[in-house]
This record gives sequence, C-alpha cells and structure tokens, in this order.
Amino acid sequence: MSEKRILWIWTFLIPVVAWLFYFGSAFFSSGIYSVFLALFLVGSVLAAVYHSEVLAHSLGEPFGTLLLAFAITVIEVGLIISIMMGAKGLETITLARDTVFAAVMIILTGIIGGCIVIGSLRYREQTFTLQGVSTALITLTSVVIFVLILPNYTVSHLGGEYTSLQLLFIALISLGLYIGFTMIQTFRHRSFFISPQNKVLESQSTMPVFKNSSTKKLSASLVLMILCLGIVVLLAKELSKDVEHIVVSVGAPRSLVGIIIAGIVLLPEGLAALRAAKNDQIQTSLNLAFGSALASIGLSIPAIAIISVITGIRMTLGIDIKSTVLLGLSLFIITVSLATGRTNIMQGFVLIGIFLIYLFTTIVP
Repeated sequence: MSEKRILWIWTFLIPVVAWLFYFGSAFFSSGIYSVFLALFLVGSVLAAVYHSEVLAHSLGEPFGTLLLAFAITVIEVGLIISIMMGAKGLETITLARDTVFAAVMIILTGIIGGCIVIGSLRYREQTFTLQGVSTALITLTSVVIFVLILPNYTVSHLGGEYTSLQLLFIALISLGLYIGFTMIQTFRHRSFFISPQNKVLESQSTMPVFKNSSTKKLSASLVLMILCLGIVVLLAKELSKDVEHIVVSVGAPRSLVGIIIAGIVLLPEGLAALRAAKNDQIQTSLNLAFGSALASIGLSIPAIAIISVITGIRMTLGIDIKSTVLLGLSLFIITVSLATGRTNIMQGFVLIGIFLIYLFTTIVP
C-alpha cells in the first residue's frame, strides 16, 4: 500500500474515532479520558491540515487559503458563542476580546514570524507580491482599531464597551471591509495574492484550476476537513473547563484561556502556513495569516455582536494600555518588515520576540 494511501486512511480514521470519543465523554469522565481527548484533538488538527492542503493545491491561490480561513473562523465563532451561552453572569464578558486579540497577536507575531524564520533559514530571502500584503494590512489595521482600541475612547458606555447600536454599526463596517477584501482577493485583483514566481502560470486563467485531483477526492477532503475542524471545536470546548482549572490553579490570569482557545483554533492554519514557508511559498503563508486575522475580526465580531445584542450578554472589546502598545508595535513592525516585498531572518526574530513578550506579560502581568 502506498504512503499516500496510508496517509489518506489515517486522516479519515482520526476524525471518525475522535467523534466517537467525544460522544463517549457523556459516559466516561476521568483524567485519563481527557488525555485521550487531547490526543485526538491534536490528531484532528493534523488531519485538517492535510485535507486543507489537498484543497488549497487543487483550487489554487488564493481560493484554497481563503476556504481554510473561512472554515476555521466559523469554528472559532461557534466555540466562542457556545462558551458564552453556556456560562453565567460576567464570566465571559471579555472572552470574545481575549480570543480575538490573542488570534491577531498569534498570527501577526507568532505565525508570520515563524514563517519568515523558517523560510529564511532555508532560502535566505523569500519574495511575495507587495500589493496584496499592503491591501491586507490597511484593512486589518482599520478593523483592529475599530474593534479593539476605539471602544476605550467612546463616551456612551464606559469600561471598553460599545452600546448595542455602536456595536452593531462597528460590526457592520467590519463585515463590509472583510467582504470587500475578499472580493479584491478572489476576483478584482487576484494577481496581488499570487506568488511572483507563479504569476506567469496563473495569469493565463482567472478561475481556479483543479490539479491532478478528482472531484470525488476533493469532495471527500472538503467533508473530512469540516469534520476535523468541527471536532476540534467540540473537543476544545469539552476540555475548556480543564484548561481553565489549570490556568486558575497555577495563578495565571483568565485571559490566558483566550490565548489557549485561539492557539487551538489557529493550529491547523498555523501548521499549513509554516509548511508553505518551508516549501518556499511565503505568499501562501501570508495569505493564510492575513486572511485568518481579517476573518477573526471581520466575521467573528459581527456574529458574536448579533448574538450579544439578541441575548443581552455584555461584551467588553477594548484592550488595556499594555495590549495596545504591543498591538501597535506588532502592526508597525509588520508594516515596515513587509514594505520591500522581501523577507529576511531578522524580521522574523523581532516578531517572535514580540510574541514571547506578549505571552510572558500575559502570564506575569
């Protein structure tokens, strides 16, 4: 049996068994069982990466990366909403903010920094299309400020919260900007998001090309990717109480829970981005990273905002001064680093340094 066939069977069996173990958690509850759930969560993440790469390779850029970003964001929204609806009182008033902020910081500093370092170690320099990155950056900077910083300076409601009307309006603007960016990425200026070395081939077609993959296999990969991402969310939610218990028991702030949730949700995309950088496809890595960051805000916040207004659940969005400084520094460094269309290893080291500072100051505020 070929290695590809074995890999396909493995990525099929893992999510199926993971779903069975998830339903079994209603009858079994122990520390050992939680360890098995955690292992299947990791296995499902790896299986999701495999199927997303099959789809990305077959659909071409940027359709494949856009599909993965959208799917993972839907999962993120489902996870946040399910935890918010299941909690009581003010336990989750900052959950959406902590998770979205963590996702943005993980992507901007951890994932992009890691991709630049891995690519630079192997290829010294990597090139990408500057127009696509600048388009993503101006859109991301705007929605980040609207959602995470501006609430601290409005006077209709104190404590970093929007009023219901303000929240819905900001959510609508964020969604509109995300939809506009998606149209630019997929149709109007699709060439901005294609690697320079692939532009000659891609310019001959404006539609996605299915490469060496049958429709049946693509459909199976799509279904299995959805199953993998779905079980990742459910297992993460199932294990969230254990995670929160561990965080509280070691004396860490509750905001660390948001980082862990965001890390789990972004793991499939992060691994896919790192593998792309390793294969000299930094453009794919950046497409995944910026697409995920924009989707985390442009899709997550509108959906969560609507639920919040309908159910009356309060939601604090404004981040504190320390987080604002780190976020502003991250956006500045990213903008300067990617302003030339080329990457080098020092850019990656600086971004990873910011990421480590972010993690450390979260645990030791």
